[in-house]
Amino acid sequence: MASSSLRTVEEIFKDYNARRSALVRALTYDVDDFYSQCDPAFGFLYRSVLFCRFSDKENLCLYGQPNEAWEVALPAEEVPSELPEPALGINFARDGMSKKDWLSLVAVHSDCWLLSVAFYFGARLNRNERKRLFSMMNDLPTVFEVVTGQKPVKDKPTVESGSKSRNSTKRSIDGQPRSNPKLANESYDDDKEEQGDTFCGSCGGGYNSDEFWIGCDNCERWYHGKCVKITPAKAEMIKVYKCPSCQKKARQ
Repeated sequence: MASSSLRTVEEIFKDYNARRSALVRALTYDVDDFYSQCDPAFGFLYRSVLFCRFSDKENLCLYGQPNEAWEVALPAEEVPSELPEPALGINFARDGMSKKDWLSLVAVHSDCWLLSVAFYFGARLNRNERKRLFSMMNDLPTVFEVVTGQKPVKDKPTVESGSKSRNSTKRSIDGQPRSNPKLANESYDDDKEEQGDTFCGSCGGGYNSDEFWIGCDNCERWYHGKCVKITPAKAEMIKVYKCPSCQKKARQ
């Protein structure tokens, strides 16, 4: 669907969610690739305490596309641009701060950009529609929250739990199944509140009891099975599950 044809709250939210998923992936799963694409410069000429920077790269921006792909690219040449532009020159800020702080900064700017694009499309919505659009977006964790882990996952998998879904039984040390009391006894309501703070480490989507989830035994993050291409049947065959990000780090 062309961006100019976005008219309803649902269409705008779908576009927002796709762009958001792309940015989350760039700053989490694909963070090493993203970081390398933002290499700020290849040479420096120092003059006293001042220096001039020479680079074969221009000021770059991080874009999230409606097809859930991310891209590090030059800003649009049109003035004014067709859409609001993301933060300019993220590559030149990279080596002036720690990697963690830089990624957090990019995440904050990405959240600002997502909101500006969504409300650019929603300029013709009425007051109630704008309120509903913001409410739908606000139900998702921000890119910053996903990247920094500000909303902790309270119901994390343990070594004994293996790699089962949020609704499955845990396994004891001797391998025999035992029920998860937090899902079966009077603390159900408390657990339900904890699950509400659980977000997919891939797409950032919130917990839904109708979907299959799997926990990484290494980083202890939870993931939609569909996001990491793990089915319930396949999970039953896995003794220790490592998410794609942890697998990638282990190979390096």
